[in-house]
Amino acid sequence: MSKTDFLSVIPLFILTSAAILILFSIAVKRNHKVIYVITTVSLAADFAYLVAYEAAQKWVIEPLFIFDGFGTFNTGLILLTALAVTMISYAYFEQREERKEEYYILLILATLGAVVLVISKHFVSLFLGLEILSVSLYSMIAYLRKRERSDEAGIKYLILAAFSSAFLLFGMALVYASVGSMEFSAIARHLSSDTSMPLIVFAGFGLMLAGIGFKLGVVPFHMWTADVYEGAPAPVTAFIATVSKGGMMALLVRFFIEINGHQYPALILIFTVIAIASMFIGNFLALRQSNVKRVLAYSSIAHIGYLLVAFLAGGKLGIEAVSFYLVAYFITTTGAFGILATLSDKDRDAELLEDYRGLFWTRPLTATIFSAMLLSLAGIPLTAGFIGKFYIVAAGVNTDQWLLVVMLAVNSAIGLYYYIKIIATMAEQYVAEREDSDQLHPSIYIISGVTMSVLTLLLIWIGIQPSAIMVLIRNLVAIN
Repeated sequence: MSKTDFLSVIPLFILTSAAILILFSIAVKRNHKVIYVITTVSLAADFAYLVAYEAAQKWVIEPLFIFDGFGTFNTGLILLTALAVTMISYAYFEQREERKEEYYILLILATLGAVVLVISKHFVSLFLGLEILSVSLYSMIAYLRKRERSDEAGIKYLILAAFSSAFLLFGMALVYASVGSMEFSAIARHLSSDTSMPLIVFAGFGLMLAGIGFKLGVVPFHMWTADVYEGAPAPVTAFIATVSKGGMMALLVRFFIEINGHQYPALILIFTVIAIASMFIGNFLALRQSNVKRVLAYSSIAHIGYLLVAFLAGGKLGIEAVSFYLVAYFITTTGAFGILATLSDKDRDAELLEDYRGLFWTRPLTATIFSAMLLSLAGIPLTAGFIGKFYIVAAGVNTDQWLLVVMLAVNSAIGLYYYIKIIATMAEQYVAEREDSDQLHPSIYIISGVTMSVLTLLLIWIGIQPSAIMVLIRNLVAIN
């Protein structure tokens, strides 16, 4: 490996080294605080290196990886989100009896898998990143083994993820059988020489879509989402909703742009149906829930449907809209699940709607932050979510995707109901206080509180002044 190649893979090297260092630290002595510090410093150092040395670079490691602006931007977003999840994890796991330290190994490895996904340009690296991410998530979801529904959620994700990986591999095999290569650019060159997509390649893409659709949680591959969100620990749910789905979305954008998928009407029709179905089914199922985790789970299905509007618009504006919306969605979703983690106790997560009744009267700052996150998910003005939806609509209108734009507007109105329902519950008259005798010392929650405050400030800042983020996106995310 040349010096240039080594410098380009240092972000992966830092994550791998951190996981090994934590493993050795656990072997010497278990100390939750030390492991937490190692994880936090590793993720922060990785992001600092990315900003200092790779922001303006474009490196290719044949045939697997490409470190371009798009990959760098999404890698940075993943690292910062993983750092935020780590910050809210300490207080959450500190109050539980299970051994906590291995969780951070899994968190770093899952982050590594997501980073590999966003810089992949080959089926081998795609599958490698996907499996590193998925195998880590199996254990993270079922990590709290003493808790009800935890094992069920882990097993359900394991079985369905195994099936989705089988579909993905079979699809890759069909594409390789026709094209003779597993590299994205070679597949693109082969398809460009044909006026129409060969049937075997189309079948391969269809099978691959099943695997990718499972990771994104879009309809009709969404059945696992609510049960896994409900059974997993709150910080893990935040990770699944953001890093896992965001990494796969970035990969899908890269692959679709590379093969110029917009020239194939059949693919556009399939994604259009998936987008509309995800918006409607996600929102209507969320309306029926009284469990906040399940509300956010079905909401996430609808939000991926919104993202697909910009994805289908394509072009420079479409990629920029996807990237901006991912930033807004990562901030709001991490913040929402962060509040849920902060309110949870050692026995269960604060996931029932009743847990939030009267929260404005007992914990006004927490309720205000949670309301800001929910309003951003709803797309209310002066929040990052509103600007994100504005750019998605702009991308859709720019390419005459009127049907999708109208569906987005209708579903945004539907989604507003269940977000306002949670806020209204928090504003109701306070009746009875939750048992909090087992709460940790308040100082333990300082880091989580600071993290929530920073996310809220980012939410409002991006909603009021989005130009700084958009300038960064326009300078980085173009896919050549």
